Amino acid sequence: REAESFKEQGNAYYAKKDYNEAYNYYTKAIDTCPNNASYYGNRAATLMMLGRFREALGDAQQSVRLDDTFVRGHLREGKCHLSLGNAMAASRCFQRVLELDHKNTQAQQELKNASTVLEYEKIAEVDFEKRDFRKVVFCMDRALEFAPACHRFKILKAECLALLGRYPEAQSVASDILRMDSTNADALYVRGLCLYYEDCIEKAVQFFVQALRMAPDHEKACLACRNAKALKAKKEDGNKAFKEGNYKLAYELYTEALGIDPNNIKTNAKLFCNRGTVNSKLRKFEEAIDDCTNAIKLDDTYIKAYLRRAQCYMDTEQYEDAVRDYEKVYQTEKTKEHKQLLKNAQVELKKSKRKDYYKILGVDKNASEDEIKKAYRKRALMHHPDRHSGASAEVQKEEEKKFKEVGEAFTILSDPKKKARYDSGQDLEEDGLNMGDFDANNIFKAFFGGPSGFSFEASGPGNFFFQFG
Repeated sequence: REAESFKEQGNAYYAKKDYNEAYNYYTKAIDTCPNNASYYGNRAATLMMLGRFREALGDAQQSVRLDDTFVRGHLREGKCHLSLGNAMAASRCFQRVLELDHKNTQAQQELKNASTVLEYEKIAEVDFEKRDFRKVVFCMDRALEFAPACHRFKILKAECLALLGRYPEAQSVASDILRMDSTNADALYVRGLCLYYEDCIEKAVQFFVQALRMAPDHEKACLACRNAKALKAKKEDGNKAFKEGNYKLAYELYTEALGIDPNNIKTNAKLFCNRGTVNSKLRKFEEAIDDCTNAIKLDDTYIKAYLRRAQCYMDTEQYEDAVRDYEKVYQTEKTKEHKQLLKNAQVELKKSKRKDYYKILGVDKNASEDEIKKAYRKRALMHHPDRHSGASAEVQKEEEKKFKEVGEAFTILSDPKKKARYDSGQDLEEDGLNMGDFDANNIFKAFFGGPSGFSFEASGPGNFFFQFG
């Protein structure tokens, strides 16, 4: 009678959804009369409402041990198994209910749910092997609707989220499990995996080691730990070689590091960028551009890779590409330095679309006034129309064009003011210099000092000399 009184009080609290008090009274009933199946069944139901499915499973199993015909006991056991992700065990429980009551609609529905979970498990297993991680996440989300307390499903989902680069979500799932079970090796492994993929390799190794303490045979944690240590060592060795100026060795070490784990996107992006820096030091600019492009493909937010590639574009006079990269950088980080880099690239692009007067004269951009004069003397004589009077009309036209360009180049580069404006990319028209009306002969006469008495005369086949009048 006392046990029944406790049970009735438990029922009253259960009806009011005060599951903690209901649990206390059902426990008192069990302590008073430990061989009553319904008391265990009721406490199992209460524990299920509290989300304590493992404890509930123990009570439900005890209830059917005491009374194998206890239908609600079998239903609750099956429901606990299903909630914990053991769909096979759940199916057996629901089948037992149908043996006792073949019209039990709840058991029929739960049996279908268990079959659905088993199907999602099979699909997920196949898709994980195919590396279709998005589909695995989808399957686990569907399975968790029926098995909300299944750590195994949550861990698989978290691992796939990590492999998809969705680290905060993966970390959240693993952390929730660790709050309930701090020794869960799978959750420790996933936490480490997220840190590893976020390039926090030292912290990742700590979690992998902890996971291996809990489960020494954990293959994934073992492999990840080995990869993390190898990647860290190779990267550090590459950095050391680079700082010491041993670029060939640095290149080899970064290349070896890139072969360790293709899944580690962030670290590999840094390795590609580092190798790109090495290539730029070796003056292998196209290879450096390729490496930076690979880094950006892996991580399109990687500012350092954009900056490195932009500089390589500048070094190879691919100014449009450089401007595009610097624009991307400045849009992301609006600093004075990035603004200046963009402005410089825009100036060089503008300059590249004009005639290159230094190239026309065949002099360096830092050429002295004397070097510019000597270059003009040489080129003007080389392309003067009179020297090519016996050539075809096509050649005469081309040489005349070159002669004019040489005159233009000398006019600009021999005048400090015009040269400064030209070097800074400004419009020369603002100085009133209209190259369309330019007369190269006037420059030539002024330079050589003669009024018009000069001529080119043959001194032998293909040889000419310049003669003043």
